Amino acid sequence: MGRKKGVLEFEETGPDDFDPANPYQDPVAMLEMREHIVREKWIDIEKAKILRDKVRWCYRIEGVNHLQKCRHLVSQYLDATRGIGWGKDGRHPSLHGPKVEEVESE
Repeated sequence: MGRKKGVLEFEETGPDDFDPANPYQDPVAMLEMREHIVREKWIDIEKAKILRDKVRWCYRIEGVNHLQKCRHLVSQYLDATRGIGWGKDGRHPSLHGPKVEEVESE
């Protein structure tokens, strides 16, 4: 007995049987979808951390010319940090709060 040698393999996509309209219909698919979303968020966060380290390294190496030389890394880092996280910023704007009903004016 022992551990299997090799690399764990994860599916790149979410479960096929998950229904977003009725997520509680299949609890196993709901949990698999939640794990998939969390895994994808962690991947995005780690990519942003790697880019942040590259920006720090570039700033340190380039010195006074860091504004011109590191501009591409900074733009990549800012693009990578938009829309990731665990709060409201990581969700679609339609999910940010209670729906506001329009009031009919007379």
